[in-house]
Amino acid sequence: MYETDKLDLQIVELLMEDGRMPAAEIARQVGISERTVRYRIERMVTDGLIKISAIVNPKSFGYSTVVDVFLEVESDSILEVAKKVTEYECVSYVACAIGETDVSVQLFAKDTAQVYSFVTEVIGKIPGVRKTTTSIVPVVMKDVYQWRVPPGSEQKG
Repeated sequence: MYETDKLDLQIVELLMEDGRMPAAEIARQVGISERTVRYRIERMVTDGLIKISAIVNPKSFGYSTVVDVFLEVESDSILEVAKKVTEYECVSYVACAIGETDVSVQLFAKDTAQVYSFVTEVIGKIPGVRKTTTSIVPVVMKDVYQWRVPPGSEQKG
């Protein structure tokens, strides 16, 4: 397991602000060599601690309707239903849950008609799905890519 320290967390914070920030700039801000920055980034990527990629804004492409769909599923079909839902491009998040619902899904659509069609004609017809509950999400205050590593979370072996 990769052990992180405060320097790693500083590098991660800077990359979260600008994933294209040059290693030389990170080195200047953190106070270490560019070579060390490159090494640490490569090690964190290789070990799966971070992933550097573009984050698409669905609204910029006309997908302005965000929806959470909660599924009640027959107990022996939960994983199969969850896997099936991941196959659709409009779906951004799928998780199995413990509680009132069995599978949580988030999707992006161009409008409520598209939501209705997808939920009733696609999700609702997946074998094992007993019930769907749909919630339109008008405002997202914080998303997963905005999550920050809490201070003091360095991983020590």
